[in-house]
Amino acid sequence: MISSSDSEFRSKKYYLNSKSDSLRFRCRPESFGLICVEVIVQDHERVAKLYDEGTGAWKFVRRDKGPLRSIELIEKMFQNLGLSKNEIRVYVYLARSRERKASEISEALSLHRTETYRILRDLEKIGLVSSVFEKPLKFIATPFERAIDALIGAKKLRIQRLEKKKKDLVNIWLSLPQPEVSLRRKEVFQILEGAEQIDLKANEILQTAHDEIRVFAPEEDLARLYHSGLIDRLENSSRKNFTVKLLTNDSLKSRFFIDKINLATVRYALSDVRDVPSFILADGEQLLLTIRKNSENMSEKRVKIAALWTNYEAFINALGKLFSELWTVEKPLRAIPSS
Repeated sequence: MISSSDSEFRSKKYYLNSKSDSLRFRCRPESFGLICVEVIVQDHERVAKLYDEGTGAWKFVRRDKGPLRSIELIEKMFQNLGLSKNEIRVYVYLARSRERKASEISEALSLHRTETYRILRDLEKIGLVSSVFEKPLKFIATPFERAIDALIGAKKLRIQRLEKKKKDLVNIWLSLPQPEVSLRRKEVFQILEGAEQIDLKANEILQTAHDEIRVFAPEEDLARLYHSGLIDRLENSSRKNFTVKLLTNDSLKSRFFIDKINLATVRYALSDVRDVPSFILADGEQLLLTIRKNSENMSEKRVKIAALWTNYEAFINALGKLFSELWTVEKPLRAIPSS
């Protein structure tokens, strides 16, 4: 299968079970015979290039996507709690290793030493890093769970302080000279991005509604509404003489969540409505329309979520009619076959 004659070079490729892996034998003639090297060829995203200082050579090693994915989730959580990218890198490196000197951290993370010292001091101020009483000076990370508690506690404290100042700030605002404004109702809209902002707006709609709330949520959005706690607030609204109607598509996933919901007015749309965006209508005066969009980055499988809020009457009436038509054609609440 593999031959060698004079300076001839040939390779034979054998496919493995994995779609992204392949096995290749590369051979070259030497004075004492034929040298064959077995090479694993993989998707570039699954291979990391590392430099071995001992041998002075580059090595290609297979990435383990499980731990990498976990680190990504942890980094995102730290970002949400207010840490910068380099602060996260320094803390994670320290937390996953023993005590280190600033020079070691700087070299390992390719950071300027001055910046490394600044980051370490900033992390120390918020309780994520401690200095060790030794010479040379070394640093050690606060255990992960305690670090999270410290960041969450600091964020809660800031929110509590803002809440205490709210009343004073509102009074100061009202004491300012007020410009003359037209009382005529204007039709406006807002574009919201991210699940948190959308959930906050949905909660605001529920709080300001008076008589009726209509929700259309296909299975993917139904799951998000359930985990965000919005469904619980819908249940509370239904107990206050509100008319609450929830409409979804008929699927195993939808029924899984519907079985957990304590709402009397729930129906399944008869037609296939999975491609129809979810929306919330309140009193025929407010509309929150959710839009899902796949990430443009091919390496990311995340779905971006955005929403349009408006009081535009024509738009509200159009979706109100769509909801009524889907609602009147009720699908029987039968058990879905398992296959």
